[in-house]
Amino acid sequence: MRNKKIIKREAKKKVEELFFHAESVFSSDKTLANRYVNIARKIAMKVNLRLPSKLKRKFCKHCYSFLMPGFNCRIRTRDNKVVYYCLECKKFMRFPFLREKKLRKSSKLNT
Repeated sequence: MRNKKIIKREAKKKVEELFFHAESVFSSDKTLANRYVNIARKIAMKVNLRLPSKLKRKFCKHCYSFLMPGFNCRIRTRDNKVVYYCLECKKFMRFPFLREKKLRKSSKLNT
C-alpha cells in the first residue's frame, strides 16, 4: 500500500492536468470539457482531496459544467462578494473577496 501523501500528490497533479485540458478543449468541445471536470471531481472525491480555490471557481457547483467567463459564465462583484452566474443552469455562486476576508481575520487576531 502506497503512502497517502503520495497518492494525494499524484491525484492533485492529475486533477490540475484535467482542468488544464478542459480549458484548452473548451472552445472546440464543451461536453468534453465538462467530462474532464467530472472526472477531476471524482478523482478528488475518491482520495478525499480538497480542490484549490482557483479550481473550485472554474466549474459550476450546481451542474458541474466547466465555466469560461464570457462564454457560459458571467462574473460580477456585489456586496463584498464575487458572484458567478452560470448560463448553463442559471444558478449563482458567491465567493467572498479574499482581500477583505484576510483583513478581517488579521484584525481579529490583533484584538
